[in-house]
Amino acid sequence: MPLDYTEYDTRLAAYAVCVQERDGAPHVLLALWNETAEPRWSLPGGGVELDETPEQGAVREVQEEAGYDVVLDGLLGVHTRVIPPRDRLSGSPRPLRAVMVIYAATIVGGELRPEVGGTTDECRWWPLADVAQLPRVSTVDAALRFWRAGDRG
Repeated sequence: MPLDYTEYDTRLAAYAVCVQERDGAPHVLLALWNETAEPRWSLPGGGVELDETPEQGAVREVQEEAGYDVVLDGLLGVHTRVIPPRDRLSGSPRPLRAVMVIYAATIVGGELRPEVGGTTDECRWWPLADVAQLPRVSTVDAALRFWRAGDRG
């Protein structure tokens, strides 16, 4: 029997896919997430605050984690996962449904810098061809599938 929505937690998050041509090849902006034993690469993004929209959350998170100002170019897709209690970082005894809203974004200002006191240690531009070899979260693969399906590269 499926769980009722009152029996699990839900976390809404928003992420941005920023791709630029650099050194003759497409590069994607990734953030090194530091909350696991082995840091893994993710997209700039994270939890949406109660008083903001997913769009506002994505823009804010890119600014916080990477130092860039972005405009969103559109919704790429929504990626979801269920995280069992044993895998939750918070130690909660309840399952978590993670809902990740993923946008395409264009950088319009700012400059690359590390997040201070947050959940990422650095942001870096990675050649798209190298991403498959990186330790990364599943959101990166889902986002790049969405991005490629949109005929962006």
